[in-house]
Amino acid sequence: MPTNYFEARLLLNPDFNEILMAELAEIGYESFVESNEGISAYIPENSFDAALLQQVVDNYQHLTPISVEYEQLETKNWNEEWERNYQPIEVAGRIRVRASYHLPDPSFEYDLVIDPKMSFGTGHHETTTLVMEQQLSLDHQNKSVLDVGSGTGILAILAEKLGANRLTAFDIEEWAYLNAIENAALNDCTHITVFQGTIADCPADIYDIVLANINRNILLQEIPTYVKFLKVSGTLIVSGFYEFDIADIVQKAEESGLKLIAQKTLNQWATLKFEKV
Repeated sequence: MPTNYFEARLLLNPDFNEILMAELAEIGYESFVESNEGISAYIPENSFDAALLQQVVDNYQHLTPISVEYEQLETKNWNEEWERNYQPIEVAGRIRVRASYHLPDPSFEYDLVIDPKMSFGTGHHETTTLVMEQQLSLDHQNKSVLDVGSGTGILAILAEKLGANRLTAFDIEEWAYLNAIENAALNDCTHITVFQGTIADCPADIYDIVLANINRNILLQEIPTYVKFLKVSGTLIVSGFYEFDIADIVQKAEESGLKLIAQKTLNQWATLKFEKV
């Protein structure tokens, strides 16, 4: 049965579109349409909270003028509407991310099938692309991987295709947890364990690689915990924040026993790669 949705329309400086989409995703918004005037964001009716929406807007009023209005939309199958505009993407000339209804392209080394259910993690967002690029430069063969806040499961799926043979992925949202399971099956992944929860629910273990594409505040809070799950000389790759947050993330990582190995930015978004020393 189709889900009822609310549409929130935010008028703001388009330079802030990406960061507002990330903030809205944190409170349940599932899909976005950008324009030169701002963004339109969509959330299931049962998750809509006007006060939370206004709080996000208020938090950025000191950086850019923002106005917001919202309305309940007529009943439609929004997954079908969204799928019409979902196109395959390419990463570093080696990875192609497509939906199951797109034909494969054998010219790419890695073919990832992601049916996203309107969630982040299709590879269309800069942070997902940045992390996947970093993964390509990392030896995954017979390695263990922890994917924090896994969303669609795309990073864990790529990790298995790169040779990892023990993978754990989790997300606090039920729809993301179920979607990651579906996508792992679509990609014939047999080494990924997915659960619903947070890092606090993760069984005690250590990994060669930890991936965390979340947001600045959670990273600053949880990086010391990620380090406990990481082997000595293991790799932590983080993204989900803007380049002006790099200094804070690096400081927290270094305080936690990590050494910065690489960094890259794309459209003001950033990713950092650390090694546990």
